Formats: sequence, structure tokens, C-alpha cells
Amino acid sequence: MLSVSNLSIQFGKRVLFDEVNVAFLQGNCYGIIGANGAGKSTFLKFLSKQLEPSSGHVHLEPGKRMSILEQNHNAYDSNTVLETVVKGNKPLFDIKNEIDSLYADYDDKHADRIGELQVQFEEMNGWNADSDAAAMLSNLGINESFHYTLMSDLDPKLKVRVLLAQALFGNPDVLIMDEPTNDLDYETISWLENFLADYENTVIVVSHDRHFLDAVCTHIVDIDFGKLNLYSGNYTFWYESSQLALRQRAQQNKKAEEKAKELQEFIMRFSANVAKSKQATSRKKMLSKLKVDDIKPSSRRYPAIIFEREREAGDQILNVENLSAFSEDGDLLFKGVDLNLAKGDKVVVFSKDARATTAFYEIINGNKKAESGQYQWGVTTNQSYLPADNSEFFKTESNLVDWLRQWAKTEEEREEVHIRGFLGKMLFSGEEALKKATVLSGGEKVRCMLSRMMMLRANVLMLDEPTNHLDLESITAFNNSLKTFKGTLLMTTHDHEFAQTVANRVVEITPRGVIDRYLSFDDYMSDKDIKVQREKMYQL
Repeated sequence: MLSVSNLSIQFGKRVLFDEVNVAFLQGNCYGIIGANGAGKSTFLKFLSKQLEPSSGHVHLEPGKRMSILEQNHNAYDSNTVLETVVKGNKPLFDIKNEIDSLYADYDDKHADRIGELQVQFEEMNGWNADSDAAAMLSNLGINESFHYTLMSDLDPKLKVRVLLAQALFGNPDVLIMDEPTNDLDYETISWLENFLADYENTVIVVSHDRHFLDAVCTHIVDIDFGKLNLYSGNYTFWYESSQLALRQRAQQNKKAEEKAKELQEFIMRFSANVAKSKQATSRKKMLSKLKVDDIKPSSRRYPAIIFEREREAGDQILNVENLSAFSEDGDLLFKGVDLNLAKGDKVVVFSKDARATTAFYEIINGNKKAESGQYQWGVTTNQSYLPADNSEFFKTESNLVDWLRQWAKTEEEREEVHIRGFLGKMLFSGEEALKKATVLSGGEKVRCMLSRMMMLRANVLMLDEPTNHLDLESITAFNNSLKTFKGTLLMTTHDHEFAQTVANRVVEITPRGVIDRYLSFDDYMSDKDIKVQREKMYQL
């Protein structure tokens, strides 16, 4: 279906890929994974021929159509929503346009051409294009009232869904998607997972959503050591296998390093000894064959995220009574919210409106005033908050050591060696710890915020979309740390794996109060009675 032959990609002196050969076959879904900067998105651009390789070529089987999830959200601002979706099948759209233009300036000499085009149009199921596009939009939560709205007038989060519908429209032979679940809610992601699980053509996807990769992938393409390695199975199968391989590799490296050290010591002791000179020369040859310096470390870097508590909290954690809030535009976000948080609760705070959950966190952290109601933290609690928007924390020219020092509680903690320890755990080692706070990437900012949270040693953690901007390695390490955290947790996340594997309680905030259940996230979302209740709670 789609093949890559002898593909090499080089930017300046940096070789991203060298002599890559891989084939993507019909009926399979390939998840592209790799550390940040490994070249995942760049590789997709070469597959879709948006970029040209340094050498080698990409071959799409003749007669096959490729579709790409558009990353430029303003690319179709002059088109209606429905037109944008139909444009996803360019050959169909071009035929439709030509037919329309020939009819607009009709002449008898155009009759034969119109007839040819109409036959092609019918073979491509063109007469049902608009209705098929409308159905696709409806499945993705775009109400019919928006179908003739200009894309420029659409909410940015709805634009993402329209562009996804465009990529899926017309059953493309090869479907390429870079982070398709970004800005989608759980229901839409679930629909997409089911759609792709039944998809009979070729799918190639980059995603940081582990649940999504598990649900849709038949193969994993791991970019590591500058190579593309193809594995059968989904993400979890790859991860467990890779961890086993990593342990084996570490043991082998350790043995090689120990052997090298033994040989080096032998050489130093006996190289000047005439009686042993031949033996020393032999050891030198053995040492050179080991090539310890050539053993590549994995590009995978897992931060050491460890949340310790300064003290254990008592039984009273948080009590919320009759809390209500409006948005800046005057929209009701929630009202009548009552909540009693118990020791050891790990809660997914959930809403169809992301503004509602963020407002809730801002209120209980004292950053926003509620319209009505009150809240009270237990006297034995100390809280740490990771906001969805952390930009206010980084409006400083300080380097990271000085930035983190702000939250030190003792003289010992203010010492540079102590602060560098926290930063080192979050992969800011050496000179990286002296970076200016203003130049950090989104992922680096989140890792800094996690360093801050670890330093605070709170017994209550609050996390608003904690996986935003993080790579899979950081997400996995973060997820594992929350599983073992002994304190109380409130979190809002679009990462299904986080929600399912960490939480023991779901609190859904709606305009008409809360739905509060001690259930796993999957059980909550699949409960039919709760589903009926949820629909009622969002009706104003």
C-alpha cells in the first residue's frame, strides 16, 4: 500500500533517519512513537510528501488515495463546514466543481464532458457526498445547525472535529493523523477509536494517548537510536516488551562495563611488565572489540516523579457547599455543587465544559471568587495545584535553579545542590538547569511545575489537564507515580489511562449540580443510568 525505501533525512549535520525501509500494509494501524525530537511528526510529513527526503523515496500504490489530518486550523476559513469535509476527498470535490462550472456556463459542446464526469461522480458515490459528510459531522458532535457555518466563525475546538471529519471522509486508502485526539472529549475519542478499530484500510498515527494507541493499533513503529523499529501489537504490548528488553540491555551493558574496567586495570598494571606484555596486548584487543563507547543509550528518558508528603492528613480533607460559578461571558458553568472529599480519595473531576472544571479548581485554590457557596479545607491539609494554564509562573528572567528556589522551605532546600536534585529528577541536568524560565517549551514548563509540586510535599494534589505537552515517557512516569501516591488527589484529564488507572471516584460538574460516584472511570462512563442522568444535568 505505502512503502518507504532507503529513506534518509538530514538537517544540517544532524542525521534524523538513515536508510529507513518500511512498508505500511492494508488493514493495519501503525502507531508512531518516540521521544520528543525523535522526528515523529517530521516522518509523517515525508510520508505525505509535504517534505522531500535527503535521499530515498516514498511510494504510494497507484490509484490509492491518501488523506492527512490538517494541522493548520485556519486553512479552510473561507469554506462552510460541510464544504470543508467534502474537500477531504479532493478527486471527488474537483469533479463536482468541474460539473458545476460547466453547467454554470453551459454549452452543447460540454455535454460529453459532463456525461463523463457524472459517471465518475456516481462511481465515487458523489450524489451522497453531502449526506455522508453530514453524518460524519454528527457522529463527531457537530450539530446540523453548524453545517453551513463558515469555518472562520466556528469555535476552535469544533474546528478540530471538522478537520478530523475531513480526514476520515470518503474512506481514504491511507489515513495519516498527527495527534488526532487533541481537544476531543471522551465521547468523541471513543467514537474515533471504534471507527478506526473497524477501518479496513491503512492508518498511520502519532499520539501521546496510550489508551487510544491500545484501542486502534495493530503495530507500533518505535523511533529510537535514529532507527525505525516495527513491532506487532498495541502500545501496552510494546511498552512491556521494551521494558523487558531495556532491563536485559542494562544488564548486558553493566557486564560489558565491568569487563572493560577489569581489562583496563589489567592493562595499567601489566603493560610495563615484559613477562606479561603479550597478555596485556591481548587484553587491549579484547577491550577494543567490546566498544563500550559505542553502546548507545536509549533516547527514552523517564523522569523520576515522586510525590512525598510532609505529613499525613486527617480525615477531613475538603468540604464544598452550594458552589456556583459563571464564565467571563456570563455562561452558567455550574451551580449547587456539594462535595465532601475524604482521605485517600483519588477523584476525576469531569465536565463536558472544560471551563467549569478549571473554574472549580481556581475557586478552591483562592484564585477566583465563586458566585455563591463556600468551601473549607481540613486543617491538616496542605495543597499543591497544577493549573491548565501555567504561564503566570514563568514571567521571569530567572534561571531554573532560582525559579524553583522560590518554593524552598528551609535553608537546606535553598542550596543549589538540593534544587538541582529536584530539577535533575525532571531531566534538567547540567547546564539545562540554568536555562531561563522564559525560553522553556510547553513540556519543560510542566516538568518544572512538577518539580515545584514535589518540593512542596503536599498531601493533596490538584491537577488540571496534567498531561498537556508531555511526551509518552513523562506521561507514563507521572501516571505510575499517582498510582502509588498515598495522599488525596483531584484531577481533570483527557488521558483515559490516567483516569482509569488512578481514580477511585468520579465527580462530574454540570450546570445543575454534580454527579458523584465511587466507580472506576470506565464503569462510570458505561453506566446506562448515569448516562441518562448526565443528559438531564446539562439541559438548561
